Amino acid sequence: MFLTDKIFDVTADTFDALALEVFAYQYQQVPVYREYCVLQKRSPDNVKTVYDIPFLPIELFKTRQVMDETKQVQAIFESSTTTGNVPAKHYVADLHLYEQSFTKCFHFFFGAVTDYVILAVLPSYLERGNSSLVYMADKLIQHSKQNASSFVKDEDGYLYDLLDVLRTSQRKTILLGVTFALMDFAVKHKIDFPSLIVMETGGMKGRREELTREEVHLELRTSFGVHKIFSEYGMTEMLSQAYSKGDGVFQAPPWLKVFTRDLYEPNRILPVGATGAVNIIDLANIHSCSFLATGDLGKVNSDFSFEILGRVTGAEVRGCNLMSL
Repeated sequence: MFLTDKIFDVTADTFDALALEVFAYQYQQVPVYREYCVLQKRSPDNVKTVYDIPFLPIELFKTRQVMDETKQVQAIFESSTTTGNVPAKHYVADLHLYEQSFTKCFHFFFGAVTDYVILAVLPSYLERGNSSLVYMADKLIQHSKQNASSFVKDEDGYLYDLLDVLRTSQRKTILLGVTFALMDFAVKHKIDFPSLIVMETGGMKGRREELTREEVHLELRTSFGVHKIFSEYGMTEMLSQAYSKGDGVFQAPPWLKVFTRDLYEPNRILPVGATGAVNIIDLANIHSCSFLATGDLGKVNSDFSFEILGRVTGAEVRGCNLMSL
């Protein structure tokens, strides 16, 4: 059985063993990752547990092609950036695997997508045209098979009117939106739609004043008449997502696991409950790199849920600068 056949059947008991198999595979097949492992003096010979695995700094996705050298590129997803910054590029070898990941993940947390009207408010992502989030939203819209499912803008009150129709007809609805677009709606409209799932993804992207998560969620709860705000956590460099059903506490699907690392000793994984920089094992990212050192600050709870507390500032992962030259 090839590794891709095992990913979505993984359990808590089999996760570590499969992660070690994936590490050995990517060490052999992904030149950028192997180069980084060599800098860290790590190889399948001395990596015996998941805590020994090197996590690749996601900054390298900005300068290098992180991909299995034996595969062909099917798509290139790019991250959003502020002016002057270099976007990260994720070279994807298997779009079907990505679709499996996000559809199985959706079903894991919410049930059948066909039960929902999916509305996506993602203006800044649509402008780019090569967003993994747009790709996911588009496929979920198609899979929902609901006529009302679509990408939407709040022009001339269109989104408000559509939500009002869906509220009146008691249709199960998910409104997935980039945070600044949801806030734009919130300052103009109020609607009492308590069964609506409002799911924010991403930050303000420089479009609006940065607010705390609590301030954003309070504004959105008030505007949409809901009791809690859902969140989606993902990034260009990943092929999986985690979801929060309120209070900023994220749950991961079985093939995704989150750790925190020491800010000053990047190779040291912190115990549960300790705040540190976020490391991710995304087993679905099999043809790229499954072991990612992000720039997010967070903590992992005792039930393996996790929280994102902000961004790491002034921290570097050893070896990243050498490989960027």
